[in-house]
Amino acid sequence: MKATWNGALIAESDDTVVVEGNHYFPIASVNSDYLRPSDRMSVCPWKGQASYYTLEVDGQKNADAAWFYAEPKLAAKEIEGRIAFWKGVQVSP
Repeated sequence: MKATWNGALIAESDDTVVVEGNHYFPIASVNSDYLRPSDRMSVCPWKGQASYYTLEVDGQKNADAAWFYAEPKLAAKEIEGRIAFWKGVQVSP
């Protein structure tokens, strides 16, 4: 699977975990040069607290377009150490 945005390859892996229709990429497969920390957080009743990254490619920003669960609840342990994308990020084979 590949995650692309604004013409850049953000992540690529053949080891994604799909949860609720979202592909979670191993953190090692994500190009951290495009990630900027975000203050946004949200809570999922069964996955736990999510933290976000803003993507920045060629000066263009996509606020809170990536998220991860640093300490997921037991039911979501399979996504620990993984990042998912939305907000216009294309995830495709």
